[in-house]
Amino acid sequence: MSPNLSRLLRPRSVAVVGGGAWCRQVVRQVQRMGFSGPIWRVHPDPAPVETVAAVPTLADLPGVPDATFLGVNRHRTVESVAALSRMGAGGAVCFASGFSEASGEDAGAADLQRALAAAADDMPILGPNCYGFINALDGALLWPDQHGCVPLERGVAILTQSSNIAINLTMQRRALPIAYMVTCGNMAQIRQAQIADALLDDPRVTAIGLHVEGFADVAEWVALARKAYAKDVPLVVLKVGASDQAQRATISHTASLAGSDAGAEALLSRLGLARVHDLPGFLETLKLLHCNGRLESNALSCVSCSGGEASLAADMAKPFDLSFPELTADQKTALGQVLGPMVALSNPLDYHTYVWGDASKMAAAWRPMAAAHIGLLLLVVDYPHTDAGDWVSATEAAISVRRETGRPVAVAATLPELMPEAAATALMAAGVTPLCGLREALVAAEAASHSGAPHPLPPILPIPEAPAWVMDEAAAKVLLSSHGLRTPRHVVLERIGLAAASDLEAPLALKALGLAHKSDAGAVRLGLSHADLAAAAEQIEASRYLVEEMVQGAVVELLVGMARDPAHGAVLTLGAGGVLTEIWQDSVSRLLPVTEDDVTDALGQLRLFPVLGGYRGRPAANLSAIVAAVMALQDCVIAQGDAISEVEINPLICTTDTAIAVDALISMSCASKPEET
Repeated sequence: MSPNLSRLLRPRSVAVVGGGAWCRQVVRQVQRMGFSGPIWRVHPDPAPVETVAAVPTLADLPGVPDATFLGVNRHRTVESVAALSRMGAGGAVCFASGFSEASGEDAGAADLQRALAAAADDMPILGPNCYGFINALDGALLWPDQHGCVPLERGVAILTQSSNIAINLTMQRRALPIAYMVTCGNMAQIRQAQIADALLDDPRVTAIGLHVEGFADVAEWVALARKAYAKDVPLVVLKVGASDQAQRATISHTASLAGSDAGAEALLSRLGLARVHDLPGFLETLKLLHCNGRLESNALSCVSCSGGEASLAADMAKPFDLSFPELTADQKTALGQVLGPMVALSNPLDYHTYVWGDASKMAAAWRPMAAAHIGLLLLVVDYPHTDAGDWVSATEAAISVRRETGRPVAVAATLPELMPEAAATALMAAGVTPLCGLREALVAAEAASHSGAPHPLPPILPIPEAPAWVMDEAAAKVLLSSHGLRTPRHVVLERIGLAAASDLEAPLALKALGLAHKSDAGAVRLGLSHADLAAAAEQIEASRYLVEEMVQGAVVELLVGMARDPAHGAVLTLGAGGVLTEIWQDSVSRLLPVTEDDVTDALGQLRLFPVLGGYRGRPAANLSAIVAAVMALQDCVIAQGDAISEVEINPLICTTDTAIAVDALISMSCASKPEET
């Protein structure tokens, strides 16, 4: 359950504890925002700051504050939090540093952070080591620095662990209405997902942007995503950083491919949350979501008065999951009536300049492009910084199209500086999204169209890392086979004689058991006859051998694996398999559990997917058999509970009629290891 943050984030009274420059700035900023409630100060020196006198202790306050800024050292911060909690205060911002972020240099820092959380008890605190929050909707804030927020009636909320990034984002000149800016700091008590959950309860919040360094509690993020979707408040995530857990040594390709970022990507995909990778894209996506909510599709119409810009838009969109559908007959008819025979009708559309400057005709030319099957109409308009008077017609036409069609409309400048703030503000007020930069516009369109419903199945939650042991390949295949995965016929032998593996059909594979990477160690021999086995065994020199029938008729080799990411959960990886796995780096990750449809969709994301379907007349692999193999692996993992830490099938040889696990590696937690006999 999320803590009640209503008094802290929407206070009727505020207090500032401390007397330094930061504390004086808090008082100044609260007054400048027009806060209507009482402002109290606590400091031994009663001299007024910005006309606000101080009382010596918290106990001397005339009332119990809803929100308190603690601008004192870390030890006094803990004492003050305890006192506020006993008073029944609404919450506090802990500005001091020297807590968990300093634990590498200060052995007691982590203990102090735990003491801070204990002192707070049920009273919510932000931080430590954070700037606090700005509530531009109610003119309430605890913020020790300059900021660029202005009073609003509705807008987006932004949460970040970085106070410096928060300051910079408030200074944006892109017409983004920022309703809340919240810095999370070290999160001694309240985590980022819990803060976002509380902000969802404010109906004035249109979208939430989260600058995330790590997912502390996956279950909380699942709950947040579901609540946000139910309330129709889209979330966009700027995920940065690599978790320490992902840097551990690995024994499989799967664990290498399913690193921290792959786990984060899989989690966000499962939660239906849009992801971006830079601050400009973050802000532009929030603008698009504020105006339109989630886009219905990734289909775009692009309109410009330049063939160069039309080509540029088409080329720049190639790396993105976006499309420019061909014009329908109805669209061509409507466009032809306005633009005449001299304009080649296509999408992206270069409408030339025949109607430029006539807002009515421009709107008539743009309106057919905002068809019902289009997710977003993108109008490319660059406003000159010398004299933009003649460009007013473009603003008016865009607003007219938005008003008359009700469809999502955006005006994008190819360069960010060619979208003046005045034009952006006018467009935003009319529900037209002003997008600063063509690439940023494409980032925003992709993200807003990818925002969707969370997966109906809750993911398998992360578990702490634990020591593990590796099954030999034969035992791993027996376990996987018991859950329906096909493996080659085989025998396990301690010595290779003349009659060895006589029941198996050649060609045969000979492998030494007990090694994770047999090919790298030269412990595999392929294409053997029965007569070749003895000589091959002498070259390998192992105590136990696996002899199995080789699979014929391969269409493609895949890697199918699962690795426990301690930050995100059980990460399923599908990718190009065989000895070229790491060279190809063609993989996609999903969180378990998955459905058959999830697996089919994931396979479709691979670059080698056309090969599965029978590329250029070649035989096609049996897709149903591949999906069944993946589901069998999942059944095995789930049946074993937390016992399996890694499993890799590489390769899964896919033929026209089946999919067979030719090599298998399973790493089990030491708690599940049978006792030696």
